[in-house]
Amino acid sequence: MAHPLDRTTSRRDFLKRAAAAGVAIPSLAAILAACRDTSTGTGSPSTGVGGIPLASPGNPVELPLYDDIPAVADGLPQEAGPLRVYNWNDYIYKKVIKQFQEEFSVEVEFTQFTGMSEAINKVQSGTINYDLFFPTIENVGKLVGAKLIQPWNRTYLENLGGIWPSLTDPWYDKGGRYTLPYLTWKTGIGYRRDFVDDPATYDMPFDIFWDTKYAGKVGVLDEYRETIGMALLRNGGTNFNSVDATEIGAAVDSLVELIDLVNVEIGPGDYQKLAEGTSHVRYSWSGNMNYAQYYLPEGTSIDVLGYYYPPEGGWEVANDTIVINKDAESPVLAHLFIDFLMRKDVALTNFGYEGFQPPLVGVDRQEFLDAGFIPPNLENTLVAEEDFQMGQPVAPLSPADDQLYQDEWARFKAGAG
Repeated sequence: MAHPLDRTTSRRDFLKRAAAAGVAIPSLAAILAACRDTSTGTGSPSTGVGGIPLASPGNPVELPLYDDIPAVADGLPQEAGPLRVYNWNDYIYKKVIKQFQEEFSVEVEFTQFTGMSEAINKVQSGTINYDLFFPTIENVGKLVGAKLIQPWNRTYLENLGGIWPSLTDPWYDKGGRYTLPYLTWKTGIGYRRDFVDDPATYDMPFDIFWDTKYAGKVGVLDEYRETIGMALLRNGGTNFNSVDATEIGAAVDSLVELIDLVNVEIGPGDYQKLAEGTSHVRYSWSGNMNYAQYYLPEGTSIDVLGYYYPPEGGWEVANDTIVINKDAESPVLAHLFIDFLMRKDVALTNFGYEGFQPPLVGVDRQEFLDAGFIPPNLENTLVAEEDFQMGQPVAPLSPADDQLYQDEWARFKAGAG
């Protein structure tokens, strides 16, 4: 399978580049502070923007519908376009976009962003003209509460039945009123099998990051929720989204230990650095590991790459979402584009490029392996629908709790220089 090696800055690279440039990244809570519930003047621990309850797997939320923001009517003709897509940089295969343009005789204008804070800021301020936007799940309630997106009309989505039901009727948007799923991933341990021990040999696999044998070769994600969540689990906690200040502080204390202990690197690029051997063990997204193989130096066997995620689950598992602008100029075309992305042949082609897996019904592990998308030694990167039952997401937080995470993360980053 051919794979492009000319990826430009991606969402996995943004925070590292921003940190190096000294760019301050505002919190989502700060960006949307003006949209908090005006009836009280503040958010509360159980609600977010517009008074919408904070969703979680144990507290699924049906997002409200608004009379002044209806879904597009049934049976309308396709607009002439262009279709304006606002997505992570390089997060849909250009071959797939070209195929859609040819099949539907329409132009797609793809505007990229390199960080979710940047994207939310532009969406909230109205400075970006888009039809489709690809936010992470913890932001969906904020967008609905701020009345920035419209409901989907499922009569246009012929291929929806080929997507996992748990993600078309998700806990963060019961009934799938405002969201459709895009790609999925797990967050675990990427490693070089020729340099480090199997993480499964540790009583707590995350302890591998604290093992001084690998000093100078250890890296974690520059993502405050995910890396603090990892440390929470490593410390014996069970809640990846804990809002206990003592637990969060202790988790960050553990992360601070990594600075002197192993000279930890905070940042993305895990797939390339593991492939090149400049890193030996990284906290990594499964999708990243799926294309690390294409960065291996000539003559290096693909078998050197490994990925660990516990078979019993409990660690992070997640997906992107797709939403439609309340003021979309091409709403029917937007529906047709997403229906096209959900088509099995298109979704598999896109996966072959992105490495992040589409949630397709009836495509099992063996079919992915037989298709040559990933090698057998990286089979653990594959995501199954049941993983979402056993794993934990990055869930929405109140503005105050989100700020607590960001303050503690700043303490870790400051210590690491």
